[in-house]
This record gives sequence, C-alpha cells and structure tokens, in this order.
Amino acid sequence: MAYVINDDCINCGACAAGCPVEAISEGASHMEINADVCIDCGACAGACPVDAPQAQ
Repeated sequence: MAYVINDDCINCGACAAGCPVEAISEGASHMEINADVCIDCGACAGACPVDAPQAQ
C-alpha cells in the first residue's frame, strides 16, 4: 500500500528529492504522493525531517 503525506508536511521537498520513482509533487497545502506510482519503498519517510510521509 502506498505512503501518504500528513498535515505535518512543511513543503521542504526533501521527500520528492528522495523518491526513486518521482511519485511526489507539490500539492495545494503540502506535498502529495501519487498512489498509482508509489512503490512503497519508504525513501520519502527516511528523507523527511518532520516524519510527514506515513505508510498506509
């Protein structure tokens, strides 16, 4: 199951830079993960300074 980014996101872009499949883009209020592209690798969670990406 894909990761999702919660409201703790500070829009720093660290998660997007760490995503090997480019599944993350800037959304209206925070970064967003395209669940159809996400491979559930967790790289975004490891790169995020505020632990906003969470496994679902």
